[in-house]
Amino acid sequence: MLEKWQNHQPETFVCINKWQQTPDTVTIELQPQVGAESIDFKPGQFVSLGIRIGEEFLFRAYSISSTPQQSTLELTIKRVDGGKVSTYLVNTLTIGDKVQLLKPTGEFNCIDHPPENQSVLLISAGCGITPVYSMAKYWLEHNANIDICFIHVAKSAPQTLFLDQLIQLDHDHHQFNLQLLLKDKANTEFHQGRLDKTWLEQLTPDLHQRTVYLCGPEGFMEDVSQYLQQLEFNMAQFFQESFTPIAAPVAEVTTLTTETATTELTLTVPAFGKTVTVNHGDNLATALENAGLPILVACRSGVCGSCRCKVTPNSVNSSSDMTLTDADIEQGYVLACSSTLLDSTDVSF
Repeated sequence: MLEKWQNHQPETFVCINKWQQTPDTVTIELQPQVGAESIDFKPGQFVSLGIRIGEEFLFRAYSISSTPQQSTLELTIKRVDGGKVSTYLVNTLTIGDKVQLLKPTGEFNCIDHPPENQSVLLISAGCGITPVYSMAKYWLEHNANIDICFIHVAKSAPQTLFLDQLIQLDHDHHQFNLQLLLKDKANTEFHQGRLDKTWLEQLTPDLHQRTVYLCGPEGFMEDVSQYLQQLEFNMAQFFQESFTPIAAPVAEVTTLTTETATTELTLTVPAFGKTVTVNHGDNLATALENAGLPILVACRSGVCGSCRCKVTPNSVNSSSDMTLTDADIEQGYVLACSSTLLDSTDVSF
């Protein structure tokens, strides 16, 4: 494992290859600057990538499209309208450029959540194909008995990520069953339509014997989850991606009175000789950023661990401790992006 990753610090990677997947999507291949024989992660996980754009240094989370134990990582990135980082990576990043990567993380993976038996259903839409594509390749390389049904939803064949690779997998592996559902199937033999309960049953007649892994736009995942529940699928065998960035947690703040909600507190960072005035209910990460302090906030979802810091006991309310160990929590560490201020506090990084 790369040394800095052990302490939730970013490692420098170099772009050694870049190629177009669709008109608005690229795959970039990244190699550690310090070198590593292999990079370990769990198929389905993501990394937070940091890059300097102008005067800003920005982080965004991207799922890994390659498989573990290789000397490089591949990320497949779609340009998002108004997305500063994705637009830069798709349009401007070139071979030889350097980026910062945080340690791969994420609960959505096929190692922590293995299938109950040897049958799986992978469902994806758009760029949500990236983590389940990694899972499929991993299983086909390591599990000769796996049976994979792969449903992917896209606008058209030219806009389908990994189309040639998926077709090749379908050709080479009898246990891999590709089911593409396209909005426009022109000049192809794929299915055309919008995924619903009927399509789920038609494309996977043995649905109830499979473990389901889902990734795609938020609305798409909500719809698929509802379809499965309506079909009385065993949701204990259902897993979906969940690293969508969140707003500042408000679980504790919503119950405050008007008087309490405006209470001013002090936030002190002794190592930097800084004390600032904040409000009860403020997000800790945002408060530290606004104070100009060097807090690293990548996923903003409480899953990557980059914003780990130590606070005064009982001074914050935290909605996530996903990457923290029991020892971390006992010592007073929290994830700043998922913590709201309840009282004045001292902070250390």
